[in-house]
Amino acid sequence: MRKALALLLAVSLLVGMAPMALAQEEPLELTLYYPVNVDGPLVALIEQICADFTAENPDIIVTPIYTGNYDDNIIKLQTSFESGTQPDLVINLGTNRFSMVYSDYALCLDDLIASDGGDEYINDFVESFMIDSYVDGKIYSIPFQRSVNILYYNKDMFAAAGLDPDIPPTTWEELIEYAQKLTVRDESGDTTQWGIALGLSTGSAQWTFTGLALQNSLDGSGLATQDGKTVLFNTPENVEALQFVIDLQQKYKVMQDGIIANGDLPTMFTEGLVAMIENTTGGMTSIASSGINFGVAMLPGPRRNGAPTGGGNIYICNGISEERQKAAWSFIRFATDPERVAQWCVDTGYVVTRYSAMQTQTYKTYLEEWPQAAIGLEALKYAAPELTVYDCAKIWRIFNDYVQAAIIGEMSAQEAMDAAQEEATQALSKYQ
Repeated sequence: MRKALALLLAVSLLVGMAPMALAQEEPLELTLYYPVNVDGPLVALIEQICADFTAENPDIIVTPIYTGNYDDNIIKLQTSFESGTQPDLVINLGTNRFSMVYSDYALCLDDLIASDGGDEYINDFVESFMIDSYVDGKIYSIPFQRSVNILYYNKDMFAAAGLDPDIPPTTWEELIEYAQKLTVRDESGDTTQWGIALGLSTGSAQWTFTGLALQNSLDGSGLATQDGKTVLFNTPENVEALQFVIDLQQKYKVMQDGIIANGDLPTMFTEGLVAMIENTTGGMTSIASSGINFGVAMLPGPRRNGAPTGGGNIYICNGISEERQKAAWSFIRFATDPERVAQWCVDTGYVVTRYSAMQTQTYKTYLEEWPQAAIGLEALKYAAPELTVYDCAKIWRIFNDYVQAAIIGEMSAQEAMDAAQEEATQALSKYQ
């Protein structure tokens, strides 16, 4: 009888433990928030990276969740933290780093880096991109889908206008001259081809104007100080930059009136509506696939070379367990593997983020087939992050609203920049 009872007890214990054992064997499920802000097959590519990671790490499932554009992404991230349902990982703008840390959304990665990769890993990333990873000397994100603004131009249109297809404009004066020759009007005076187009829509004006500010600055400064606490909107050089854009539309009439959406620029370009655009390298693959005969160049500037960097970094979210943190870090290491970084650049047109990725045969072959992509590396020598401040989304809205007011003629360039400076300074006062 005792033996029977003992056997029954053992069986009961095993049955009771079975669910626990099964639970332990279930894979860890992580979520990744990601935005898409440019044309191209990014959704499929992100999903493929996650699927490939799980294939190599069957104990971890990373589920990608598309969140819209970068603005939508920020809103959904905020909402998730407010409800306690934040993701484990998020691809968010590097320029949001101050706000991510201030809001306690981003996990400091220093300990994870020290235990896996250390300085050897970090020093392999391009410095112009790593700038967007630091807050107060600590690392909170890793560069992922990064880009820089460049000039795209239609070589066939250049030739038709009597311009050398291999000699793009290098100054604002030349840009105006070229754009005048490239602007075509029919017998009734309607414009059938614009000379130049710049993205001035909400969420993009600060990107465009960072480049203009860098090019026109006396000392290489942009639209804000490096600590993210002070804006520089109404300097004489930045007011001049805004007036330059207004003049392209109103004085020289080489750019379409009103506010041009940044996301519309590649389509306008490939459909032959505009001869030159200033746009992200992240759209190069999409433009190239159209078959258009195009060239690329540094952004033309009056005083110096300059271009804004932008795009997304990978963050690990605060408030998740240590186990999930380590799993999330393993995904970051997987996604930023040199070969994978190189292939990402080939598939998207984004700029390569790691020096070791530049040495892969995948990337070397890519440059041989598409030499235009090398302009991204050249631009990085003169690049700096787009407008980066605390409460970035709010400051961007302020800047964008006043720039647009000047573009549509509601305010002068000086009035707009003065008003933006005053309102942004007030908004940033709590961070001083």
